[in-house]
This record gives sequence, C-alpha cells and structure tokens, in this order.
Amino acid sequence: MSHGHYGHRRSRRILRRLFLGVVYGFVLLFVAGSAGFFAVYVFGTPDVSTLSGLPLAQTSYLYDRSGSHVLYALHGEENRTVLSHEEIPDVMRQATVASEDGNFYTHYGVDFAGMLRALLEDVRAGKIVQGGSTITQQLARNAFYDRERTFRRKLLETVMAIKIERAFSKDEIIDMYLNRVPYGANAYGVEAAAKTYFGKSASGLSVDEAAFLASLTKAPSLYSPYTTTRSDKKNQKDAVVRSMRQTGFISRVQERQSLDSDIASKIIPQSDPIRAPHFVFSVLDQLSRRYGREMLDRGGWKIYTTLDWDLQQTAERVVSEGAKRNIPFGASNAALAAVDPKTGEIRAMVGSKDFFDASIDGEVNVTMRPRQPGSSFKPIAYATAFEKGFQPETILTDKRIDFGPDGSGKDYIPRNYDGRYHGTMSMRFALAQSLNIPAVETLYLAGIGPTVDMAHRLGITTLNDPDRYGLALVLGGGEVRLLDMVSSFGVFAREGERMQVRGISHILDQSGERMGPDDPTPAKTVLDPEVARKISSILSDNAARTPIFGPRSPLILPDRPVAAKTGTTQDFRDAWTIGYTPSLVAGVWVGNNDNHPMRNGADGVFVAAPIGHDFMAAATKGTPVENFTAYTPVTSDKPLLTGTRESGPMTYYDIHSGKKLSAKKAAKKDPSKVRVSVADAGHSILYYVNRNDPLGPTPPDLSDPMIARWESVPDGENENP
Repeated sequence: MSHGHYGHRRSRRILRRLFLGVVYGFVLLFVAGSAGFFAVYVFGTPDVSTLSGLPLAQTSYLYDRSGSHVLYALHGEENRTVLSHEEIPDVMRQATVASEDGNFYTHYGVDFAGMLRALLEDVRAGKIVQGGSTITQQLARNAFYDRERTFRRKLLETVMAIKIERAFSKDEIIDMYLNRVPYGANAYGVEAAAKTYFGKSASGLSVDEAAFLASLTKAPSLYSPYTTTRSDKKNQKDAVVRSMRQTGFISRVQERQSLDSDIASKIIPQSDPIRAPHFVFSVLDQLSRRYGREMLDRGGWKIYTTLDWDLQQTAERVVSEGAKRNIPFGASNAALAAVDPKTGEIRAMVGSKDFFDASIDGEVNVTMRPRQPGSSFKPIAYATAFEKGFQPETILTDKRIDFGPDGSGKDYIPRNYDGRYHGTMSMRFALAQSLNIPAVETLYLAGIGPTVDMAHRLGITTLNDPDRYGLALVLGGGEVRLLDMVSSFGVFAREGERMQVRGISHILDQSGERMGPDDPTPAKTVLDPEVARKISSILSDNAARTPIFGPRSPLILPDRPVAAKTGTTQDFRDAWTIGYTPSLVAGVWVGNNDNHPMRNGADGVFVAAPIGHDFMAAATKGTPVENFTAYTPVTSDKPLLTGTRESGPMTYYDIHSGKKLSAKKAAKKDPSKVRVSVADAGHSILYYVNRNDPLGPTPPDLSDPMIARWESVPDGENENP
C-alpha cells in the first residue's frame, strides 16, 4: 500500500471523527439545552394558570350620589381600570398587534425570526438593545418580572411566553396585555390611557387615537405626549396607522383619514381632575382611617357619595358670587354646607371660595374647622330653656343688666347689636330679633352645663370645656364647626330626631359586591318634638324678626316657609347664617381664614344671609312646599311664664318702625304689626318661677342674687341712646 493511499484513508477517518464529534456535540448541546429548557420550563418559572387571577392594582373612583359624575380618581403609581373582552374595542387590539407584534396571531409565543434579528444587534452591542419581544413575552415580563434587560431575563420571558400560549387563547392574552401595559403618566391599561389622554372610555377610541396609544407602549416615558413635540406625536401615530393598513386591519380610506387627523389637538392637558375637592378629601380622610390609603389606591372600588352634583354646582356658584360681593366688607372667604335632615346625608360642601387659591388658604375646609358662631348659637340655648319648661311666650326684659363677674375680673354687661334696649318682650320676639341681653338671660335660665349638653346631643362635637365659656357662650363665645351647626339645626327640622351626618352612601369592590360602609344609623330622638317645633316656629316668624331685620330680609323665601338664624362675632371676625326647611339645611360662613376681622357692618344678615338665600331659593325651586308643624301652647297661671302678666300700664309699638303708638291707633292696626309691652310691677321671671322647675310646684329661689341684678334699674342706664 502506497503512502498516498494510506494518507487519504487517514484523512477521511479524521474528518469522519470530526463530523461525528460535531454531530455528537450538537446532539449533546441539544439534549443539554432541552434538559435545561425543560428544567426552566418546569421548575424555574411560575405557574401561568394563575395569570388571569393575579391581582392588579386598580383605580378607585368617587362618584356623586347618582353615580353619573366622577368626583375623583384615586390611585397610587398605577392608574388602572380593568376591562372585559367585550369592553376593549377591536381597533385597539389591531393597533397594538400592528405596532408591537405583527405575527401575534400565528406564532406560539416567540417570534424566532424577530429574536434572531434582535440577537444579532444585541451581540454586536454587547448588551440587550433590541427586544424582539412578542406581545406574549411582554405580558410575561409585566406580570412576573421587572423590566431588567439581561440575557437571563430574556430566556425566562421566552419560556414563560410559551407556557402562556399553551394555557390561554390569543384573545385572552391580548386582553390581559391591554389591561396591564403602562402607557405613561401613571396610566396602566388601555382604559386609563384613553381617559388620561383623550378624556374618553376606551370603547370610544377612533383609529388614530388607538394608533397613538399603541405607539406609547414601546417607551412610555420617551414617547409621552406631554414631553414630545406636535410633529413627534403625528409621526408616532402615523407609523402605527401605516402598519395597520399593511397588516390589513384598516382600509385605505381609514388610513388616509387617520393620517390626516391632528392627534395633538385631541390630547387633553395633563391634570389630576377633582370635583368638590373639600368634600372629596373629607370623605377620603374618613375612608383612609377605616381601610388604609394603600387599599384605596389599589382597590378598584366604586365609592358612591351622598353629594348632589346639581346642588354642589349651585353651592359653588353662590359662594363664588357672594365672596365677590363681600370684598368691600373685607371678607376674603366663604363656605357652605348643606345636609338632608331626613337622612343626614351631605348634599353640598364648599370649604372655601377657591380650593386652589393659596393666598386665602383655600385648601382649608372651613366647614370642618372650629369658628365662633356668634348669635347663630342662640337657638340651642333657647331649646334648652324650652326643654326645662320655659315657653316662646315667656316674658323677659331687654334692658341694661350687670350679670356679675365673668371670670376676667370685670362684670359682664352685654349690649345689643343696635345699641338699644327694647323693654319687655317674649322669648319669641327676643330670639327672632336676635337680641343679646334676653339671650344671656335665657342661658342663665337654661344653665350653661345643660346647654352644652344640649349642644352635644344635637350634634356639636366641640365645646368640651364648658367652664371656659360663661354666659358669653350664648353669644358665640365657644368655637363650633359649621357642619356640626348644620347637623344640629337639622334636629329642629326633623322635629327632635337626629340623623348622623354622612358623606358616603355605599362602596362596591372590584367584583361589584357591596362592601360598606355600614347602613345608616337609625334616627335617634334627642329632643322633645314640641321643643323643636317651638324653635322652628320662632325662626320662621318673619313678623317677629321684622323690627330688627325688616320685612324683606334675605332670611325669607317668597314661596315657602323657611327658618333661619344669623350670627356675627365680636370684631366682625365671623359671619354666619343657617337656614332650613323640613327637607334641607344649609349653613354659610363668611370671614377670613387667618381670623383677621372684617370691616364694621359685616353682619351675618348682610354678608352670609344673601349667599344662604340664593342657595336655598335655587335648591328648593320646583320642590313641594313644606310647612313646619305648629306646637301646642302651654298655659300657666304663673306671671310671665306663658305670657300672662301682672296688671300694669301697656305700651304699644309699631313692629316695623319701633315707634310708640297710642292705644287708639294700636287698636286700628293689624295686631300682627303691633308689639305690646306691659309693666309687671318691676319683677323679672326669676321672681315668679324656679328656673330649674318653671312649670312645676318648686317655689322660686328668692335668694338667687341674679334677681336683684335683673330688677335693678340704675338712674339713666336704661335710656336708649
């Protein structure tokens, strides 16, 4: 055998061995790779069967009572609303497939050609620079992994994509993707994106809008419409539209129309819209204390509040208009709260004239802040006196009275708003005209402690230090909240029954199941109905208030009875009006958040009452007229208690002008337009009744030092200026 022939055979043997080695190597590599893939598939990746049930952070929404108006969308880092298959429009699926994964409906989770192209680019760059990921792979990444770009992560995504394709249909996969994928601006899922950028639900997306949204998922931050130019937005949209045409999803006509659209003009400004902000944040504060803020941000709840959107808009309008009118009075702010006394539900809440005006501390909700109520507190003291047995007909004397030391080292000698004394009059006229001296007398008869207890029973949550107030309490010497005062007057409107004030109607969880809050607390009787009726009778008696307020004040409504009470604090720091019908109570506050005094003359009737009047007139328009139930008068033979007096000379006054009338002229006038003052031998009510048992048999406490103070008449001190 020649050496040449032997060398040839030896070469073929070596080549054969090399070939077999390569084959065996590839086989071993394939076996190892398969084993590795199998190990990763089985042991190294999660169970995809749970994918459709994985919890998604969803946006919670606060609605008005009708559910027709979204007041606020509440979310953390992920603003999301999950849609069903039927709620996602086909055009959004088509735009997404055309933009992200043209072979989506034909591959099995991985596009190997696309991966090969991306791999070559990645190897050339030495790192992951191109994804080449299918929609299924992106779903795997969003659901199970972070967005880290490594070869290991790419392998895991690939394995998970294959598992997902085996477990779910294509429709299920793209639906899960569209509900999860980020679109920028904290918008996760197509529904949140549609509302964020176009102010509409995903079901209403047009071709160009869907194309634009689909373009964002490649790089939500880079392609954000709030950071890109007008031409960038058009280019993003146009690229996807052309892909949709090439893929066969849209016609040439649709392509041309979509290319011609000005997508930039459709994008709404970036914002976090909120309606009725003071009310919304008061509700959120309550819910956060009960459930925790994280649960609210991620729960996907539908929170139905008690707010009446039409009344809220009315309230915001009248507060804004009233605040402008009050600028000459030195008032920078105003607030309003309205409650349905039959249910306790808050119907409107305006905490300031402008929530976003930092110069007036507009974010502060004055309806929830303690302020001095002025004379608007008086009905609570009178109600306490009536509960003891005093009556609207009980006679008091409006004159100069030194009530003794008030704790400051000085004697307490209150004066009326008009600086005048009005002589003897009933509690009805004294409260209706908001006279200060008779009110202090009434508080003494009622007792400070019982009056504070009454305030708490009616719904006042402050006034927890009664020893601090003294007799000045009845003139507004203790701080209360406007919302509490509205709630308290609601007890009068409901004839003695109190409903707990609430701003939440009910809550539905993600599945639509009702989860709270608890059912409303049943009405609780906290006041004798007769007492409530007496207060309503007085506060709705326009003739009785006329001598001070005039016959056509803003405290009346022309078409129906309305009860109302004003209040003005010392130095004009606060002005109030609270008015009610049997079905609605509204309270108004006017002033400055920093407690700076308004100008002289900024009385409740001038700055707060017009706002309250405008609101109540609009709120009751077209509703049935309701009357207050009349109370049953009480009779007694005790002088002054129920209007009976000791004999003495009578003086007649015109109720409008306050001028004295002769008996002859008084007899010719309408009795409702005449006030009668009868001398009673100089004694006060304390001389005839025991203040703790006025209707009972307990004798008067003639040792009460207040008798002498009330009956003392220093020379010249009772002369009206």
